[in-house]
Amino acid sequence: MSLANMTVGWIGAGKMGGPMSGNVLATGVQMSVFDPVAENMAPVVAAGAQAAASNADLAADADVVFSMIPNDAVLRAVTFGDDGVFPAMRAGSIFVDMSTVSPETSMAVAEAAEKAGIAYLRAPVSGSTALAEAGTLTVMVSGPPDAAKTCAPMFDAIGATNFYLGEAEQARYLKLVVNLLVGTTGAVLAEALTLGRKGGLDWQQMLDVIGSSAAASPYIKYNLEPLKARDFTPLFTTEQMVKDSRLICEAGAGVGVPMPIGNAMLQTFEDTVAAGYGQDNLTAAIKLIEGKSGLDDL
Repeated sequence: MSLANMTVGWIGAGKMGGPMSGNVLATGVQMSVFDPVAENMAPVVAAGAQAAASNADLAADADVVFSMIPNDAVLRAVTFGDDGVFPAMRAGSIFVDMSTVSPETSMAVAEAAEKAGIAYLRAPVSGSTALAEAGTLTVMVSGPPDAAKTCAPMFDAIGATNFYLGEAEQARYLKLVVNLLVGTTGAVLAEALTLGRKGGLDWQQMLDVIGSSAAASPYIKYNLEPLKARDFTPLFTTEQMVKDSRLICEAGAGVGVPMPIGNAMLQTFEDTVAAGYGQDNLTAAIKLIEGKSGLDDL
């Protein structure tokens, strides 16, 4: 089936889902979109999508339904809840969830999809809102391989790099693995930069050196300029990092992996939220550690 003949439903048009759906729409598919916040749909509708009245409304005629939603509870509601898409979708269609959710909930969705005769792809993404707008996210895919091949051109519109990982929950675990590395980097960066300030280092020079050092991961590099400016505008909020940190620690407990560093990360971000920085970028953990260390903001 060509993209021009493909009918796509998209659920969740917020900070990430909005630009992602727009990039898929630009491939030439016919798209219906639904978001409980009506104004979130406006840019996608302006670009040529149809506004749906509900989740179920967009599902009946769709070849593929995507969701980009906040958490486990919403994914359960979107799939097999009262306004869920599974009862409305026809057998042989594809459901793609691109959210960060627990492997446990994902397995429940997989079971429901199998009963309904629906191919279920887990396709979480890694990257910021800026990368979502640019269509250069990293897409991690697991589920039926034929469905993954069908959706590959749309994944190409969303991500610069797209990986097929297996037929079950591999994508869910890899997303948590990546976010464990991002979160622990953010938490330890807060301690490292505060230590440097207490030791008398110049803030700008310290960041320049870190950016040229062996510790300069891509995550650190694209945060350097905002950190130099003390700009904590949210690309990924501290509250979102708390949610993902809990998923990570729970997943570790579920498969018997000790998570002492993961639990320390979770505590750091919970404390950052409690300090009033929940809607700031996750790098705002720096302000928490500085405050505990007796340092004023720069």
